[in-house]
Amino acid sequence: MSDPIISVRNLGKKYGLGATLSHNTLRDQITHSVKSLWYHLKSTSEGEDARNKISALHPLAINSEFWALKDISFDVMQGEIIGIIGRNGAGKSTLLKILSQITEPTEGYAEIRGRVGSLLEVGTGFHAELTGRENIFLNGAILGMKKAEIERKFDEIVAFAELGKFIDTPVKHYSSGMYVRLAFAVAAHLEPEILLVDEVLAVGDARFQRKCLDKMQDIGQQGRTVLFVSHNMPAITRLCPRTILLDEGKSVIDGPSHQVVNVYLGSGLGTTAAREWPDLNKAPGNEIVRLCAVRIRTENGQITSAVDIRKPIGIEMEFEVLKPNHILVPNFHFLNEEGVYVFIASDQDPAWRRYPRQVGRYISTAWIPGNFLAEGSLIVGAAISTMDPVIVHFYERDAVAFQVIDSLDGNSARGDYAGPMPGVVRPLLHWATQFSPNKKEISDISTKETVL
Repeated sequence: MSDPIISVRNLGKKYGLGATLSHNTLRDQITHSVKSLWYHLKSTSEGEDARNKISALHPLAINSEFWALKDISFDVMQGEIIGIIGRNGAGKSTLLKILSQITEPTEGYAEIRGRVGSLLEVGTGFHAELTGRENIFLNGAILGMKKAEIERKFDEIVAFAELGKFIDTPVKHYSSGMYVRLAFAVAAHLEPEILLVDEVLAVGDARFQRKCLDKMQDIGQQGRTVLFVSHNMPAITRLCPRTILLDEGKSVIDGPSHQVVNVYLGSGLGTTAAREWPDLNKAPGNEIVRLCAVRIRTENGQITSAVDIRKPIGIEMEFEVLKPNHILVPNFHFLNEEGVYVFIASDQDPAWRRYPRQVGRYISTAWIPGNFLAEGSLIVGAAISTMDPVIVHFYERDAVAFQVIDSLDGNSARGDYAGPMPGVVRPLLHWATQFSPNKKEISDISTKETVL
C-alpha cells in the first residue's frame, strides 16, 4: 500500500487574540511580498468568528488565547476527493491555510508529498496591478512550473475562466466573479498534485459552480487529490466520497459523505430549520427584492427540523419587495444528502401568478403532503426569479434543512418492511385489487371429488 499524500498528526493552531498573525513559510513570504498585504486576525473569517465567540462570553477575554484547531489527525491517499464541512469558525479555513503552508501549526505536523495548488480566498496569490495573463505566469512560477509548461496550458485556462478580451486587463478591475473564475482556472489547470479549495466558489454563478465541480471531479479521476471546504452539502455529497466534519477546531467525524452530512444536519451544527436575515443590507437579493427568512413548519405552525413521513410539511419564505411592479416567483430547490435533486417547486398561487408585486413584506409557503418524501435529510435552497426575461434575484443554497422520519408501525408506504428503501420519494399510493376465482380449477376440484 502506498504512503498517504497528506499526513496530519495531532495538528493544532493557537491564536493570541489581538495579536498579529505571523507568516514564516517561504510560500507565504513570496505571496505576501507580491501582494504587499499582511493578514491580520481581525480580517479573517475564522479569526473574526473566534473573536466574536470569546468576546461575547466575556468582554475582557479579547486578549486570551484561542485554539482554532486542536488535535486533528487524518491521512489522505493520492486521488482522494475529501470534503471538509462545519459551521463558521469550526477551523476549516485554518486547516487549509496550514496545508497550503500559508501559516504554521502551533503543535503537531502536516506532511505534504506533492505540489499544492490552493484557492482559499478571492485574490490570494494575485497581484492587483498585473494583468490576468501576467498573474497566470506568476502563479505558475510560484508552483515551480517552467514557462513552456504554463504556455501549453494558457489557452485552456483562459477558455475555462471565460475572460476572453479581459485577460490583458489588470485584475484590480475584475469583478469578484471574474477573480474567482481566473483563480480556479489557474489552480485547476496548472496540474498540482494536491488541490485545496475553500468556499470561494460561492462567489461565482450557478453555471460556473457546476463547471468547477465537474472539473474537480475530473481532477480526482486523473489521480490528483482534492480537499474541498464548502457549506454546499449537495456539492459535498456529489463530489466527495469521504468527508471530515469539524466543530470548534476538533474533528467530530470522518467517514462516508452521506453519513457525515446526516450527522452535520441532524446535530444542530449545520443548516437549521430556520434562517433569518434581519439586516436587509446583508440579506441575499438585490435592489428589487431581499430574502428575510426561510423556515420549516409543521401543520400546527411550529418550526421543526424533523417531520413524520406521514405529516405535511410547510416551507416558508419571507421576503421584502423593495421596488414595485416586478413579477416575482418564489421557488424552492429540494436536494437529498447525496446531492440528488428531488424536485423544484415554484409559487403558482393564482392570486400572484403573473401579477406585479407592490412594495412590502411577503410570506409564501409551499406545502408538501405527507407520505410523499422519502426518509432522510432534505436540503432546501430558496430563490426568487423573474421569468420574462429570466432573472434570478437571489438563490440561497442550503438555506434550511430537515429530516424526514419514516414510521415503523406499518401504516406508511414502508408497510411491514423494515430494511433500507432507495428512492427520493416514497408516496403512499392507492392500490385497487380485483379478484376472480379460477373457474377451471373449481371445476377440476369438483370433478375429482365426484370421482372419489
